[in-house]
Amino acid sequence: MYCTSCGAAHDTGATVCPSCGRPIPQFQIPPPVQNHLGFAIFVTLCCCLPLGVVSLIFAAQVNSKLAAGDVAGAQRSAQTARTWALIAFIAGLLTFGAGGALVTFLER
Repeated sequence: MYCTSCGAAHDTGATVCPSCGRPIPQFQIPPPVQNHLGFAIFVTLCCCLPLGVVSLIFAAQVNSKLAAGDVAGAQRSAQTARTWALIAFIAGLLTFGAGGALVTFLER
């Protein structure tokens, strides 16, 4: 590892640079947040287009919010994307079920 101020080498766990004495910034890796993009794409293409697009929009926000350091915002967007994807999936099931029931009813 190298000091970001003077460029001198230091140990990985060091908190102060041995050459210049400045504090070494400690960076934390953000926790992984599942963006549910695959589920959003599936429900958009196979179940309910309008509600799936809403899910896609929120799923697309997750990675950019994580990159900006907004972990709480990324988690909210991921949860919202999942919720809209589930709503789209259920709407698709109800629509296809109602269509199948209607076809069966009309054939009799």
